[in-house]
Amino acid sequence: MNLNEPRDLAPLLEAFLLASGKPQPLERLYELFEEAERPGPSVFKKALQVLAKSCEGRAFELKEVATGYRLQIRERYAPWVGRLWEERPQRYSRAMLETLALIAYRQPITRGEIEDVRGVTVNSQIVKTLLEREWIRVVGYRDVPGRPAMFATTKGFLDHFNLKGLEDLPPLADIRELEPEPLFDPEDAPVPAHLQALADASLDEDGEPEAPATETSFRSLLVELDSMEEGLKIDFDDLLPAEPADDAGDEYKDDELH
Repeated sequence: MNLNEPRDLAPLLEAFLLASGKPQPLERLYELFEEAERPGPSVFKKALQVLAKSCEGRAFELKEVATGYRLQIRERYAPWVGRLWEERPQRYSRAMLETLALIAYRQPITRGEIEDVRGVTVNSQIVKTLLEREWIRVVGYRDVPGRPAMFATTKGFLDHFNLKGLEDLPPLADIRELEPEPLFDPEDAPVPAHLQALADASLDEDGEPEAPATETSFRSLLVELDSMEEGLKIDFDDLLPAEPADDAGDEYKDDELH
């Protein structure tokens, strides 16, 4: 086998990636060769191109994500391949996805800033879950009273969502198109009698309806994010170092950011 020939090197790289089962950076692939036999960087890149081309028309593809290269099943086969596992994939609440979207598009951001945009309190369990999944981490503390923690996404977040970097996040205009338009104006819809009775019962002593706590709609959230998308920050080296904290964010302080 001539390792300086991209066509010979490509199957070997395929074997490495299949055996590893997780993304591998180029640096790690280099280390798998003895110095005397190690191909040059240009040969590696050409071999990866050959490997990617060889996957055309097959059920899997070569994909570069935040932490390296991996071989993965093509997305269009996921609904069927997922049946191999009895456990159903976890579904995420709208609140969790909106919180994650705000962190991704507005990072670094504090919990209070998320609540200002969404219009409701962020459940502590949502932040805890995102930290445990290593999708977000604490990158510092806002220099304001109380010094609230600032959150940003991790490379694990990018890997999970098949992204190489934050610049690969879909434009918000594309996300907005996924939300169906209402079929009718809710104001014009007839109110069922039992709901009207409940509404009448909610009137205060003066006969005026009590002001409910309003949550920002998903469409309004996207409009708010539009103004945040431009100039998305991806480098947090200038932030204050994270202070010791008792929450779950501590264990992720040494993660690399993206």
